[in-house]
Amino acid sequence: MKTIVTLIIMLLSVIVIPGISQEIRPIRDDIGFCWDKVQMDRFIDYFRSTDPQKDEKPLSNLIAGISPHDDILYAGPTYYPLYKQIKTKEVVIFGVTHGTVRKEIGDPQEKLIFDSYKYWKGPYNLVEISPLREYITSRLSTDTFIINNKAHDLEHSIEAQIPFLQHFNPNIRITPIMVTGMDFQKMDKIASQLASIIAAYIKENKLQLGKDIFFIMSADANHYGKDFNNTLYGEDEKAHQIAIDRDKKIADTCLTQVINPEKIQTLTTELWGQTYKDYKDTYWCGKYSIPFGMLSLLHIIKDIDNTNELTGTLLAFNDTYSSGVVPLTKTGCGITAVFSLKHWVSFLSTGFQLSKKQ
Repeated sequence: MKTIVTLIIMLLSVIVIPGISQEIRPIRDDIGFCWDKVQMDRFIDYFRSTDPQKDEKPLSNLIAGISPHDDILYAGPTYYPLYKQIKTKEVVIFGVTHGTVRKEIGDPQEKLIFDSYKYWKGPYNLVEISPLREYITSRLSTDTFIINNKAHDLEHSIEAQIPFLQHFNPNIRITPIMVTGMDFQKMDKIASQLASIIAAYIKENKLQLGKDIFFIMSADANHYGKDFNNTLYGEDEKAHQIAIDRDKKIADTCLTQVINPEKIQTLTTELWGQTYKDYKDTYWCGKYSIPFGMLSLLHIIKDIDNTNELTGTLLAFNDTYSSGVVPLTKTGCGITAVFSLKHWVSFLSTGFQLSKKQ
């Protein structure tokens, strides 16, 4: 009898468990990101204790931000200044479509990529997908997006945000959106369509920007060294400083103060070469996710209350060579790439606030 019961349980597990697992997006990076709640709490305690801005007041009317997606042992202190200020019910995350992912899925262009999972995994519990995703995909022009779970399975730029989001907001709901390559005109056209749908959702559900819904653009900045085919300035300390100064100038010029379409277009010219498919003299993997997210925000604000404008504040900037590794041991995390003058990545966090037009 015991043998029969055991066989029945085994058969049920074969039938049921795959069905359940198909509803949950699997973790892509279990080395660079933290998926254990105890260890995530340790990280946050460390970031809080070493936060140089811990005595400063939070930004008022914060509705969006740019966040890194590099390893927590590298970029954790750069994530933290943004995430400690997010207290919303749900978040829209604009993610990157990295080159390795594009190769695996046929390199789609001029598309947004959605998934069809019901949940994503988090360190504390499962993360529910917001009904906003289906609200969008049922209304957005079908030629502007695809639904591809494999793309989201392979991409790490969105999942990187979840441990931080869930620590500060245990019941957070997300809308994951991967952004592919497109020129500025196409980007603005799709962003406008998407924004009108999101604005309608916000109005129907009586949500407030920054209080109920938040927007995150996932992006790392420059990728420098031979491994990235990017040695424009050489590979010594002077080259590192030149490249870092270049990144900071882009951030100060394009991501701070009042944000408008002209400033976003300037950002694209700073990050792209002759066409959107190229790189100029800095290799930001957020060269699509950032401008697309910012354009979407401008259109959303215009649709909801055109008396408001968007302003940006740089919260933190760092790079793997300068900062090295967070000095915590036995966290269960590691680093997914080396750092040196011959191989480093920069990253930043930025907050975007809503304010009345002057």
